[in-house]
Amino acid sequence: MTERQGTFVNIGERTNVTGSARFRKLIAESEYETALEVARQQVENGAQILDVNMDEGLLDSEAAMTTYLNLIASEPDISRVPIMVDSSKWSVIEAGLKCLQGKGIVNSISLKEGEEQFLQQARLVRHYGAAVVVMAFDEQGQADTAARKFEICKRAYDLLLEKVDFPPEDIIFDPNIFAVATGIEEHNNYAVDFFEGTRMIKENLPHALVSGGVSNVSFSFRGNNAVREAMHACFLYHAINNGMDMGIVNAGALPVYQDIPEDLRERIEDVLLNRREDATDRMLEIAEQYRGAGGAAKVIDDKWREEPVEKRLEHALVHGIGDFVEADVEEARLKADRPIHVIEGPLMDGMNVVGDLFGAGKMFLPQVVKSARVMKKAVAVLLPHIEAEKDEHQSAKGKILMATVKGDVHDIGKNIVGVVLQCNNYEVIDLGVMVPCAKILEVAAEEKVDAIGLSGLITPSLDEMVYVASEMQREGLDLPLLIGGATTSKMHTAVKIDPAYAKGPVVHVIDASRAVGVVQELLSRDRKAAYAEGIRADYQKMAEKRRTGRVDRDRISIADARANKAKIDWSGYQPPKPAFEGIKTFEDYPLQDLVDRIDWQPFFATWELRGRFPDILDDPKVGEAARPLWNDAQEMLKQIVEGGWAKPRAVIGFWPAKAEGDDIRLKTEAGETVVHTLRQQMPRGAESENRKPNLALSDYISPEGGDWLGGFTVTTGLEIERKAKEFEDDGDMYNSILVKALADRLAEAFAEHMHERVRREFWGYAADETLTNEQLIAEDYQGIRPAPGYPACPDHTEKGTLFELLDAEKQTGVELTESFAMWPASSVSGWYFSHPDARYFGLGRIERDQVEDYARRKGMSVEEVERWMAPSLAYDPDEERNKREAA
Repeated sequence: MTERQGTFVNIGERTNVTGSARFRKLIAESEYETALEVARQQVENGAQILDVNMDEGLLDSEAAMTTYLNLIASEPDISRVPIMVDSSKWSVIEAGLKCLQGKGIVNSISLKEGEEQFLQQARLVRHYGAAVVVMAFDEQGQADTAARKFEICKRAYDLLLEKVDFPPEDIIFDPNIFAVATGIEEHNNYAVDFFEGTRMIKENLPHALVSGGVSNVSFSFRGNNAVREAMHACFLYHAINNGMDMGIVNAGALPVYQDIPEDLRERIEDVLLNRREDATDRMLEIAEQYRGAGGAAKVIDDKWREEPVEKRLEHALVHGIGDFVEADVEEARLKADRPIHVIEGPLMDGMNVVGDLFGAGKMFLPQVVKSARVMKKAVAVLLPHIEAEKDEHQSAKGKILMATVKGDVHDIGKNIVGVVLQCNNYEVIDLGVMVPCAKILEVAAEEKVDAIGLSGLITPSLDEMVYVASEMQREGLDLPLLIGGATTSKMHTAVKIDPAYAKGPVVHVIDASRAVGVVQELLSRDRKAAYAEGIRADYQKMAEKRRTGRVDRDRISIADARANKAKIDWSGYQPPKPAFEGIKTFEDYPLQDLVDRIDWQPFFATWELRGRFPDILDDPKVGEAARPLWNDAQEMLKQIVEGGWAKPRAVIGFWPAKAEGDDIRLKTEAGETVVHTLRQQMPRGAESENRKPNLALSDYISPEGGDWLGGFTVTTGLEIERKAKEFEDDGDMYNSILVKALADRLAEAFAEHMHERVRREFWGYAADETLTNEQLIAEDYQGIRPAPGYPACPDHTEKGTLFELLDAEKQTGVELTESFAMWPASSVSGWYFSHPDARYFGLGRIERDQVEDYARRKGMSVEEVERWMAPSLAYDPDEERNKREAA
């Protein structure tokens, strides 16, 4: 399997009424909220695009598409992936395009009705700023042979570029995946034709992409899921290696290619590659053996211990087995001419295998980090002997400096990337967290590094990254600059960071699996210039598109948004009164009370293992990595509890509250404090009883007084941070990352647990609540606990108000950095709202009229507000300032 496997995009197939009976039933019965769960599960299971299709004879397809996509747009955890609007009716496609907030994909158009209609629809797609799937279908019908597939796609490609000026990178060809093993001889070469047609498209139509509906290939074996899933995995293996970029496939039901039993895989590939005349008959013979099969368990044995020492070391590295490493390394040292040769030979050979498997999608992050731990253990055995020879001949591929920028404290993702790079023989200098720009540039010069990587989680880190880039420009550096972290994006990198650093290449790295490939290109003598030039051209094109398409007609004035605030009848509402006024502190909270409240799904996501818990433990693709990680987590969690590794602390508080417009006025012992909130400005449809409101958090507080607002800060404490540092100092990054990931989960569990106590006990408005942990994770309770700096209230500076009200630093030891990040990192803070109508929402993008009003209310400058809320702005502050100065 080639490294292209790591770039394949999964298109979720379950939000399609023609492909999912459950989804069709939910839409037909107008159960749209439940239907959203189908989309959410697709995203959680690894779908990077959602295919939405409402083509069903008894449905009002346009209305269903509009309703569903509008609902998706209000769900941040779903709308973070692009939508593919899928329909055979152009009116349905256009209805869907009108609902999309970001860049969408149209599925599909074709030449079957001739060039005139094809070009008309293509122009409309371009008008909406979407990408398009083009079927290999013309006036003579669907393409079946490789030659016909390429002929039609080439014709469509030329028409789109010459007649419509369509961006080639937004063209996605579907060369038709047809069923094989049907018993009809003419069908035997269908898969080969797809592979060959895909290769021809990729070689001859620059920048165009290739997609397809993967489940079509196995249609002959419907009812036999084990065989169908194995066929999909084998088909993708060959299709991707021929250039296929994306596909509609159930990613959660794909087995690992190399784990498919050899006899089954051989017969599947005989069919797919049309290698034998009797391939279909042989496939039918073996298929029955696997009907209903859940997969075969792997037999674990110690036969590898009989291999030569070089192979034993490779096996130990690949499988993360450290039990025999000291003895094996010593044996290898005695066998080698010099101790350095053990590192440069069998150990690096083993790590190269690890890197190749990870790049091919055959290993996952937890396994890679364990491999790194074994490698460090092996090197530790050799270091005294190497130092005795005073030899430093081992050469790394390159030296990478990494840092979490000033004001930010989060480093789990950065640490994982560092481990992956080290596994691929790069030297990594990790400066840690809250690193000022001057320190980054100073160490980069002293160590003569080959690249710099910056990480950040909170919004203010974006500005700090721009500053570092501009300082690198001012210093005349030309080092590659890597950008990563939860708050970063390719668009922000293109629009803000890349222009600030013209002398060197800037690349946004979306996750650890991409880091090695990016660094390899950037440090390659032969490929660096072309790669950097291509990235910069791509970013400049993105920035230009953003500039030219920046006018957002889908915003209303703040006055109109306020006129459409949440309509709550306060006249008959009696706000519940908390058990106390002011603050209450909790010291050394019992850890065992938090363990049962852990939401494990984000824990696996930290390790880039996607899937719903607990199903992920038996997932055919990632289960092999997830189960040992789960076992390690349980063992460490036991040590954390029994060893007192964490000392959880919390403070909660309640204050009399009254809403005044978009502000909430609190009565405190010191007088009055104002909490400022922001309001959604997206249009909510025409005036009607069912029109959705433009929400602000202040809507959930009574404007008549007599109401209350709560707040909280919880932390697992500095003790667990020190334990992570101990592991790190011992060279055990696996356990360091593991304990930090568990600390984060315990902090979130603590926040959930305290919210439960607030609802039932300290505020008591839901004293009889009895919910399972699954219901709590799903937020099936009354009230919300939104956090400053996050979707409903993206202004991080409001965290300062919250901390002042709670006296949080003194009561819990949690400090705020200059960028309002919390330290220790495993801490959570937020507000408590009790009203039954209160729900979580995303603010979306806001306009300058609200920013100016918000700045006035807070006594801040517009520039300060813009800095703290950059991703939430519907306009570019720099462009606005330039316009004003020009005027």
